[in-house]
Amino acid sequence: MSENSAAPGNAGPTGNLQGENVLVLIAEDAPEIADILAAYLARSGMRSVHAADGARALELHLALKPDLVLLDIQMPQVNGWQVLSQIRQRGNTPVILLTALDQDVDKLTGLRIGADDYVVKPFNPAEVVARVQAVLRRSLPREQRDERRILRVAPFIIDFDHHEAVAEIDGRSHTLVLTLTEFRLLAQLARAPRRVFSRAELLEACLPEGDTLERTVDSHVSKLRKKLEDLGIAGVPASIRGVGYRFNQGL
Repeated sequence: MSENSAAPGNAGPTGNLQGENVLVLIAEDAPEIADILAAYLARSGMRSVHAADGARALELHLALKPDLVLLDIQMPQVNGWQVLSQIRQRGNTPVILLTALDQDVDKLTGLRIGADDYVVKPFNPAEVVARVQAVLRRSLPREQRDERRILRVAPFIIDFDHHEAVAEIDGRSHTLVLTLTEFRLLAQLARAPRRVFSRAELLEACLPEGDTLERTVDSHVSKLRKKLEDLGIAGVPASIRGVGYRFNQGL
């Protein structure tokens, strides 16, 4: 993702870290790796910005105040150790190191300087995203961490731990009777309500168990929309012609 696509993020880990509000700085000199990480972060509703060298990483960290930094150690101009040290002098932005160095001394050095986690290349990008989410959860104050698994996007309250969704309508709570796939679709769209998801993205995120045609997503969305319309909630999910679906047409 181009650095121009990211607006200034939160000042630190105490902000709202749900979905598209999260900004991750990818400091990585290999563009193909940065692109893969950006794509996987986007699938989880997170924004990203890329710096191809250490000097640029420090500039973007200061200007954008990202919620987390994915930092390659072997960076040109200013190496990852120096970048990490300067980030720590500035504050407590969570940092996950990305490196081909698989020596205990390197891991210990990174942790001693102040890294929050350490991933050795080659890595599974889905695992990196999971580590990003875990580090962000740990970086929140306890009271926010306890609420991390509940997402509130009007008119819905989505409880991820209990796989339960409630709609608040005219001061009354209505528990939605959803299939697992319908719940996943609603939750995925609500995590990033302004983002348009392709059918392929929703298929991977919400129906990962087997080989399913992309058009199967349309059927599940239609059933979810019908259940919401029966409660008087219109236009959720919204169809975006030629692209896919978004949480709400009016956003």
